Amino acid sequence: MLNFDCCLYFFIFVNNIKKMKKLYTIIFTLFLVNSYAQITINHDSQSEDLSGQTYTMVAPNYQAFDVSFHINNETGLTKQWIVTRYRVNVPEGWSDFLCWGHGTDPFGGTCFSSSQMNSNPWTSPASQSLQFDVNDGEFAKLKATIDADDWVSGTAHYRYYISEGSNNFVDSVDLVIQFTANVAPIKEVISVSIVPNPATDFIQISINGIESASFKMVDALGSTMLKETINSNRKINTSDFKSGLYFIVFDIPGQKSITRKVIIKH
Repeated sequence: MLNFDCCLYFFIFVNNIKKMKKLYTIIFTLFLVNSYAQITINHDSQSEDLSGQTYTMVAPNYQAFDVSFHINNETGLTKQWIVTRYRVNVPEGWSDFLCWGHGTDPFGGTCFSSSQMNSNPWTSPASQSLQFDVNDGEFAKLKATIDADDWVSGTAHYRYYISEGSNNFVDSVDLVIQFTANVAPIKEVISVSIVPNPATDFIQISINGIESASFKMVDALGSTMLKETINSNRKINTSDFKSGLYFIVFDIPGQKSITRKVIIKH
């Protein structure tokens, strides 16, 4: 009888261990699924996931250029992310700024100038007016604009952290840019003035140092709003333009193009 009781207790003990092992396996599996079902990061519309990875490129020209990333929400929850830019290693004389917003924002989100991003690291403000919801299955768009110094060759290394709070980083992507300086770059001797800025109903453009130049005005998404030629002064009606950030690019024969930012507010 004693032996039978011992065998019965042993059988119950082993069976309980198997049940607990199965329960722990289920819990651990759920933990893994929850841990990895987070976010993915793509360069513009490409499919490769760059989460925690590095995107390397060669500077396409001697002008300021954009690099865009999509931050895809795959957490199953609605998120309000902020972005932190960290200059890991950037040559002297280089500057950068970025725009950050929901993927469907027609203005490309909120843009921050290089003067606003003068700290390292720099984090986008988390004020109520700048917050936006990214639902599950949607994405946020990060557009970094890099302006390399014409005289300084080198490799720049930027890192962009995505977080739900100033210290709660959930993912990141690195951007490495290789740039070879012009052998004999031509310095700008042309001055451009745009007033008022910010503007409401109109802007007055003045250009000195050249008889005429062609220019185009594009919105934050890169769509051309107008393209004209200026001799010395040009007044543009902006009352029909939507509020937002615009860029005016002047094409100067034999020289580097000149880009100016304009903010329109109604």
